[in-house]
Amino acid sequence: MRSIALRAAMTRPAVFLAVLPGATETRLAIETELRRRGWPVAASPASADLLIVCGCPGPDSSEWLEYVQSCLPRPVHRVVVDHPGRVGPLLDAGQATLVERMPFLRSGHGDPARRRVESRHLSRNRPHGHDERDPGEERTAHADDDAHTGHGGHETHGMSEVAGRPMAERAEDRDGLNLDRLHVSLGPALQDWPAGLILHCTLQGDVVQAARIGSIPIRTDRASFWNEPWLLAARGERVARGTAARRRCAARLDSLGRLLAVAGWADPAARARRLRDEALAGVPPGSFARELLRLVRRVERSRALRWLLADVGSVAAPLIDEAGGAGEASEIGGDAHDRLVRWLHEARRAVAGFDDAQPLGTGERPGLREGPRGVSSPTQAVLDLLPRLLLGAEFACARIIIASLDPDMDEAAVAPLGGGPDA
Repeated sequence: MRSIALRAAMTRPAVFLAVLPGATETRLAIETELRRRGWPVAASPASADLLIVCGCPGPDSSEWLEYVQSCLPRPVHRVVVDHPGRVGPLLDAGQATLVERMPFLRSGHGDPARRRVESRHLSRNRPHGHDERDPGEERTAHADDDAHTGHGGHETHGMSEVAGRPMAERAEDRDGLNLDRLHVSLGPALQDWPAGLILHCTLQGDVVQAARIGSIPIRTDRASFWNEPWLLAARGERVARGTAARRRCAARLDSLGRLLAVAGWADPAARARRLRDEALAGVPPGSFARELLRLVRRVERSRALRWLLADVGSVAAPLIDEAGGAGEASEIGGDAHDRLVRWLHEARRAVAGFDDAQPLGTGERPGLREGPRGVSSPTQAVLDLLPRLLLGAEFACARIIIASLDPDMDEAAVAPLGGGPDA
């Protein structure tokens, strides 16, 4: 009976997505196909059956991908999807491999509780530098050596050690209390997280005392998927304004879905992502507009959501000026709730242009800002701004702040990253 139950579970394996910079189009295709098949997306590798890598990993990605894969319960299988057109066949192949390994599961290892016990046992015997925590959220003291050595004096060789691992150091916090200073990293393998982004933090209690932005070392010559229509038009290619309007609407809904998911609003997040996919698929604007309006009203009328996001990640004009992004104030100004409402309204306005067949760039006001995020994208300004914006914030708010700014790491993959103050 257990074997039958396990085979039934393999018809809808839980997957964990590891998204690489430059793979937005592939990620969207995978998410659409997973929803069509009814396959659940796991919140962490420990609860997944299948690891799906979105994009083409290079040699510099092998180590952290191997670590993510080692955190999956056995049998472990990785599927690399490097093109949106290959999603279906590759998922079929991955599922078939899991089914082929069922004899291994029938031997007793298929029991979920036993799989997790064995995973923990294996993690205790891994070489120094790995543990059983979610690879998206781990101490930099044994995850990324350069996160705490040679940067700002936070070297671990002066700390006490237990079982060969560094303990937190002590220092005075903003209230004059002598609290532990803990070095923590978020990313790159984290659900609802910008692709490839790594946030190195120094915490005292639950307060961020210092932050530094990093990224997995992947560079690509492929332009941002969201900016593609405007970039093609700038090169002289004919792109319909309706195509650009749909891309802008989808970009805002993608950001909205990520922020709502991080805030714990799973159902509206799923609806935003379904509408995102429908906008890209070319659904008629009439029914789409009605569905979007229902989502807008539900989100805007939520007092709980307003209470959760208000005053979180507030970006004032002087702070933007210091980060060198004064021209992006209209895009990233305000708090997390302000940005969420702005995305909703921009998505609604874009629907009116879904059927516009005129070439992009004609009949528009001079100086009109182009693209989902403007002619000059605020991505670099956001990355430069984040270390200062996170300073003094509660650690629980860090993910909300980042999701509300939603930097497009596809752009960062073709440009130098802003480092900010060292953590």
